[in-house]
Amino acid sequence: MLIDHYHKVRRHSLLLAEPLSDEDCGAQSMPDASPVKWHLAHTTWFFETFILESMETAFAPFHPAFRVLFNSYYNGVGDKHPRAQRGLLTRPGMDVVRAYRANVDARIGRLLAGELARPERERLTMLLALGLEHEQQHQELLLTDVKHLLAQSALFPAYLDSAVPAAAPQPAPTPAWIAFDGGLAQIGHAGDGFCFDNELPRHPQYVAPFQLASALVTNGEFLAFIEAGGYRTAHLWLAEGWDWVRSQSLQCPLYWQRDDAGRWQEFTLYGLRPLDAAAPATHLSLFEADAYAHWAGARLPTEAEWEVAAQGVEMEVGRLHPAAGASAVAGKGLRQMFGHCWQWTSSSYAPYPGYRTAPGALGEYNGKFMLNQYVLRGSSCATPAGHARASYRNFFPAGARWQFSGIRLARQVE
Repeated sequence: MLIDHYHKVRRHSLLLAEPLSDEDCGAQSMPDASPVKWHLAHTTWFFETFILESMETAFAPFHPAFRVLFNSYYNGVGDKHPRAQRGLLTRPGMDVVRAYRANVDARIGRLLAGELARPERERLTMLLALGLEHEQQHQELLLTDVKHLLAQSALFPAYLDSAVPAAAPQPAPTPAWIAFDGGLAQIGHAGDGFCFDNELPRHPQYVAPFQLASALVTNGEFLAFIEAGGYRTAHLWLAEGWDWVRSQSLQCPLYWQRDDAGRWQEFTLYGLRPLDAAAPATHLSLFEADAYAHWAGARLPTEAEWEVAAQGVEMEVGRLHPAAGASAVAGKGLRQMFGHCWQWTSSSYAPYPGYRTAPGALGEYNGKFMLNQYVLRGSSCATPAGHARASYRNFFPAGARWQFSGIRLARQVE
């Protein structure tokens, strides 16, 4: 039942916050990240604002100020608290945010249990589906933001039980190139299941014959790029990427560092661990991914190529840690298409032919961000179960690397 799914998703958000202190939940490590407390309140604001406000009899907000405090980017709703100052919101406390969630959940339950005309019932079902998918997006963001927050401490605290032993070293998958014939392909969401509007409309697109790497680039492979001087070799980088590297004096991926003996370590959700050479390299920007591809004599796939390859591939569930073990081979020998890390493509985030922005404030969900961003495909170790699909279009600016983002190589067929 829909109400059961609703409560399951909503409970999971609270479970993700359980390992954290109230102090952890209120802190913000950078403008692009948000406090856990804000994620929990904003996802609740979504249901209150877009469902209860228009459908609840004698609607009254839980707190009038929350309409501004927990609005993210919906200009059609009204004013917003500045994004970079979300960490300054010491009030409301976590106890009030939990009460806010419980209040809205009870009201949604009453709305679902009540009598509604068929058009209203259909609209409620659609809005709930969107709200739950939106909350799952924030569940993943919550984990990436928490990881960035905890990495700022010299204590390198673990989000998950630090007593869990590090994964035993595993041999990296033997790399191979998988060939695809190309031709006229159908791209975009198909079927009756949920999708975001940026996955539509489904449309034909020509794809030239290409090859795709059978597995993600590993830490060991990326380390070879570093040792070959990859971060010091200008011709490998896009011009903006080279300026980005030099301006920040970057020498390795985010969360990598050397110990006193010069051995590489990586900060994970389990704390600081020895670098696992066989695990997929993650937390890479588009700039780093593109530079590595040039160094390796390859390129990044287009999003159409990635989707053609992924159609029919078995879904893999996110594991909260990319070193949790290699996935089984599926779909023409492809590995790690889902459940490890988001995979950069060379495609700019743009509307599909025939795309139309939805009316009203909900139309701001995707369309207005179709500028200066690049598409990532797949899903990550932090993606909630059931949230990924072959047509899903994630997107971030080229310099973003606090997300679980990695590399799958492609090349043309000679």
